[in-house]
Amino acid sequence: MKFLRYILFPIVPIYYLVTWLRNTLYDLGIKKSVSYDFPVICVGNLSVGGTGKTPMIENLIHLLKSDYKVATLSRGYKRKTQGFQLANTNSTAETIGDEPFQFYSKFKKDIFVAVDSDRQNGIEKLKEAHPDVILLDDAYQHRKVKAGLNVLLTTYANPYFKDIVLPTGNLREPGFGAKRAHIIVVTKCPEDLSENEKDIILKRIKPKAYQHVFFSSIVYSETLISAKNTMVINDLKPFTLVTGIANAKPLIDFLDSKNLKFEHLNFKDHHDFTKEDLIAFEKKEIIVTTEKDFMRLKQFESLKDKLYYLPITVKINDASKFNNRVLSFIKN
Repeated sequence: MKFLRYILFPIVPIYYLVTWLRNTLYDLGIKKSVSYDFPVICVGNLSVGGTGKTPMIENLIHLLKSDYKVATLSRGYKRKTQGFQLANTNSTAETIGDEPFQFYSKFKKDIFVAVDSDRQNGIEKLKEAHPDVILLDDAYQHRKVKAGLNVLLTTYANPYFKDIVLPTGNLREPGFGAKRAHIIVVTKCPEDLSENEKDIILKRIKPKAYQHVFFSSIVYSETLISAKNTMVINDLKPFTLVTGIANAKPLIDFLDSKNLKFEHLNFKDHHDFTKEDLIAFEKKEIIVTTEKDFMRLKQFESLKDKLYYLPITVKINDASKFNNRVLSFIKN
């Protein structure tokens, strides 16, 4: 796969030029963006995925839901429906997508969850519910909508300033697209990230005067959750890890740090689990997966006694400053 991406390097300048031209047309106002008179927050990335958008959206929901009527709007990647969909008790990962279904499953009483590949149309439809703030999930490249606050995520292991555009690299657009961000969060950092390392990264990011840079890390729960019960992670016997996410390495590293014994069945991001997969899973004694994958796998009755997910949260360095920046935007 890596070899193929290197072979495709001659396409990189073409992809760069196309995305540069598109962004320039929006920057000059030749292509039009729609702004809104209420708070719209976009959480996105320059890369193709794996930066931690879902836990960041959940972090924002926790921050806002007590004082504001919150709505999330996602594309609903790989769902089997079309157009605008507002999550309800009949929704599944197939009808709204795995990540939106995760939001709905967790926060159904507190927020509105909607999907629409046309974010302008999605926002217009959501306005009928009169939300105080809309969180746009993975819409950084959706230039038809101009969010009031752009939160850009980039990983510690593969920051955008060390990457190039597709197909050889992982960037959806050139790195200078970071200038549209108001907040930049370097995600999945080591817990012991030093101040010196932070300074080095800041020098590479070169934030503008209007930009705030934060560092965050993943916090894994010590408790696994299934449809029926819970389990302390240290009580795990040899198990099977099933992942269908962009980057499973941080999870694998965490499990290894616990000296746990497991086999890893690694699937591509947003994998549609097949009957053959299910047959293989049914032969396993205990399956541990991510919360996103759990949303797709929990529909299978035969897995309910053996399927667990490991919750994660985001820990933001200088969280109070981050929260104040978000709350200040909403209030003003």
